[in-house]
Amino acid sequence: MLALIAAVGLLGPVNSLKTVIGDMTLPHEGRLSGLPDTVDWAAKPRIGMGLDPGRFRAFIPWGQAYLERGTDFPPNTRVQIRNLRAYLLSKKTGQWRLVSSGDIEGAAYVEDFAGDVNKPADVRPEPGGGVSVRLERGFNYHFWARAGRVPIEPEDLAGVFVTVQARLILGDPKGPDDRSKARVLLGAGADYWLAVDSKWDQWKTNGDVAIGRLKRVTNSWRAFNIAVPLETVRRNPPPLE
Repeated sequence: MLALIAAVGLLGPVNSLKTVIGDMTLPHEGRLSGLPDTVDWAAKPRIGMGLDPGRFRAFIPWGQAYLERGTDFPPNTRVQIRNLRAYLLSKKTGQWRLVSSGDIEGAAYVEDFAGDVNKPADVRPEPGGGVSVRLERGFNYHFWARAGRVPIEPEDLAGVFVTVQARLILGDPKGPDDRSKARVLLGAGADYWLAVDSKWDQWKTNGDVAIGRLKRVTNSWRAFNIAVPLETVRRNPPPLE
């Protein structure tokens, strides 16, 4: 009975303001496979464009899952991902507005994103919500809102909040439970784009808002977030669940 209650999320909120702040201030919980230590977000979260989208006029939330350096993915484990949501804070109203939610899609990208090289990932829908994915050596799982980019008004932008939840599940519930061998790190992020229909062009048509802390995925649901700027988020917290 407790397992059922936990599965449907009735044991209380997964997220908290403390978690959100930590996801923008604390180091990652492990080293990411295939990502050079010289990359500026290899060890900790960082703000990219923040609240300054410049000439960009579109926005999309995303996330990324990595194997921890030096590990392999257990054969009967999958990463379940749900509730990718994005909120923007309006200067005019002082209110957070949900701008993106629903299903996700993604692909397996080379771990350093070199050349934007990617291929289809091993993804399946889950009856409990969201999707699950298997990771493989040499590739991460980069995912985003299936509904696509949304238009933004930069002059009204006072804050950005993105959140997503993840946990480990069994690929075959009747098979061996090897989740204790999984070392998976996951984090949230978001991009600004030139327009809702712009094509990727060597980062000329997009740039990240921020890249959040990458934390270990466990057997229980955890929340993964980005929030910009933190001073505003502390004073006016976004919706949490």
